[in-house]
Amino acid sequence: MKKRYFALSILGIAGAALYLNNASWLATPQREAPYFIAHRGVHQTFDPVGVGPDDCTAVLIDPPRHTFIENTLPSIEAAFAAGASRVEIDIHPTTDGEFAVFHDWTLDCRTDGSGPVRAHSMDALRTLDAGYGYTADDGDSFPLRGLGVGAIPTLAEVFEAFPTRDFLINIKSNDPHEAEALVAYIEARSLPVEHMIVLSAPRPDARLAALRPDIRRMSRATVRRCAKDYLAWGWSGHVPQSCEATILVLPANYAAFAWGWPARLEARMAAVGTEVWVMGDLDRVSMNSTGIDTIAARDALDDRFRGGISTNRIERVGPKAWPTVN
Repeated sequence: MKKRYFALSILGIAGAALYLNNASWLATPQREAPYFIAHRGVHQTFDPVGVGPDDCTAVLIDPPRHTFIENTLPSIEAAFAAGASRVEIDIHPTTDGEFAVFHDWTLDCRTDGSGPVRAHSMDALRTLDAGYGYTADDGDSFPLRGLGVGAIPTLAEVFEAFPTRDFLINIKSNDPHEAEALVAYIEARSLPVEHMIVLSAPRPDARLAALRPDIRRMSRATVRRCAKDYLAWGWSGHVPQSCEATILVLPANYAAFAWGWPARLEARMAAVGTEVWVMGDLDRVSMNSTGIDTIAARDALDDRFRGGISTNRIERVGPKAWPTVN
């Protein structure tokens, strides 16, 4: 009997120690409030349910509530005006040594051009209408047609327009040479690396790490590795090496399972130079997630969360949201 009580006491002490070691309420929040990462700037939204990676989303948009076109300077400016701390943009190399800021691999869906973005010069891309293909009524009308002529910017133009603002730069290919080209581009134009986080596939991510370890970077593989390793070891307070100097992105419906969520988790990650971001709920069937795109989803986050909120609707959920588009 004494042995049984002793064993139960040990388990109780261990359980209490585990709880206290991961108690969020015992940690000091890292900031006064969360901050927002605006995906593609302010852009036209669509219902992502059932949408595949090769589907043209420009023909699936909701009835427009504004005329902003993703990945353009006005859309970026509007995102910052709505309270974004960082804007995600997508880049492609061009045939004349530029990097064009544009989401899709090809031009056919959104513009009056055709073929891969990278098969064109920047001069050719400037002649296109970035709003040409958008329709909310199966092609009966094209409300943005004519509004995006010459609107595709270069990466350098983005930083020229917003030299002190922060960006998440998404390399769209898995070609390591693209990382080499990006580093050369950054260095030739003295772009501010302190305002960049580069998101890429594993091969360019590894090449970027070798060439410029001072540039913050992340990939879907590194995010998954950090989450998996922290799930295994975070109970002890240990932050695995895979979580150092990166971004930990958690789906909102699984974030509470992370050890120390939210304040202690954020403090641990901050100590190794890593930010904690939250995206929308992960769908267990499709394994896809969108952003925190509704006020209800934003307000459902833990009150002590002070990390990054990834959203497709900064104009709706941001700290300076526009009532006219809610």
